[in-house]
Amino acid sequence: MTVRALPQSAAEEMAFSNKFRDATPVSVPGTNVPPQAHARWVAPAGVRGLALLLLLAIAVFLCALLIGSSGISLPRALAALTGSGDQATRTVLLAVRLPRVLAGFGVGSLLALSGVLLQALFRNPLADPYVLGVSGGAAVGALLAMIAGAAALVVQSAAVAGALIAVTVVYLLARGGGTPRLLLTGVVLASACGALVSVLLALADSSRVRGMVFWLAGDLEWATSPWLSGGTALLAVLVALLVARPLNVLAAGELRARTVGLALEAWRTVLFIACAALTALAVVSAGTVGFVGLITPHAVRLSFGSSDHRIVAPAAALAGGMLLTAADLIARTIASPRQLPVGAIMALVGAPLFVALLRQRTR
Repeated sequence: MTVRALPQSAAEEMAFSNKFRDATPVSVPGTNVPPQAHARWVAPAGVRGLALLLLLAIAVFLCALLIGSSGISLPRALAALTGSGDQATRTVLLAVRLPRVLAGFGVGSLLALSGVLLQALFRNPLADPYVLGVSGGAAVGALLAMIAGAAALVVQSAAVAGALIAVTVVYLLARGGGTPRLLLTGVVLASACGALVSVLLALADSSRVRGMVFWLAGDLEWATSPWLSGGTALLAVLVALLVARPLNVLAAGELRARTVGLALEAWRTVLFIACAALTALAVVSAGTVGFVGLITPHAVRLSFGSSDHRIVAPAAALAGGMLLTAADLIARTIASPRQLPVGAIMALVGAPLFVALLRQRTR
């Protein structure tokens, strides 16, 4: 039996029309979330899940705004928000707590989105925002500025410079070597920066060590521009929705991406730069906060039963912001009047949560 080939024009037309048709429902290796046959069956449930997650995020936002260690009762706090309370209470709520809550949502969303993008880029469920060495470079820059006795603005500028240098080094060393080389280069640079951080802590004056440790453990008090992190996270979500289909193709593997004609090298570079920028802004705002970018994408995929980035990206942003804000609420109230590093609380919560996700995935 002879199989006749389609005419070239018809074959090209079919390839073009179907280029991204089957690219929507894919699963990241290691997540155990099955691909869906048709995205239209996923969309209604996904929208309902996003609406529920949004309501939960609003509830966490209000709790973090109304609850604190200053002894303000709930009726006084509600009266201050409606404009009938005293000025001191309004100052605490709007000038102290509100920027911190906004920073928590902004930084958590940035880390979660970066984790989603990196797991799609590397096709590795263990990829998180810190595998690129960005946090290590920022930590080295910030600690050098702290040792020199610089002000907070200079410390943040040094952290930005350190993050940019780390990103540049990783990109130059891994250029042309593919995704595995990029991942390995980032891991090696992160280890080297960790060693430098240990040396700087050993050389630092004892009076500065506490502030340095708090920065390394994660502290939202460093977030001097919460609106910047929140606005950037919102913009990143919108962009992720626009490029969700190419992300789905990329997460399916390099072979499939090349088959449908995706510009693999260009997308790899764009995602690398985007993840580095999101992580750098998060680290500069709150120090090194772990587990958010690692566990949030897994939790979202398992909860929604989908790996479609049109659902995963906005859901991860909401869940990441909610998770970090809740951890910060615990950090500033559980040992009141002392305040604990939010990164430490996040690790204490994130480690058992990640184990629970692994157990659920293996069932």
